[in-house]
Amino acid sequence: MTTTEMPPVADCTVTGCSYNHDGCHAYAITVSGENGSADCGTFVPLNTKGGLEKVVAQVGACSRTDCRFNSSLECTASGVRVGPGGDHAANCLTYTPV
Repeated sequence: MTTTEMPPVADCTVTGCSYNHDGCHAYAITVSGENGSADCGTFVPLNTKGGLEKVVAQVGACSRTDCRFNSSLECTASGVRVGPGGDHAANCLTYTPV
């Protein structure tokens, strides 16, 4: 897998994230977390919108080694969905434990 083949963030429903305005506008997100949740480590809860105007966000890194889509810390899913979840403001909803 090369950096040009990173899976896209197909959907983000976290309205309180600075990078989400009609889709994720971060260049790449990091999936992190512990205790069974896969958090979007790129979540920024500010009123100021951030990111690039024309971009399809991708998964740049994933530290959830217990996910079936994780191969050498790279996400192998065809695309990921990000949304609200648990105690955290944004979770990777594609996360699937092995």
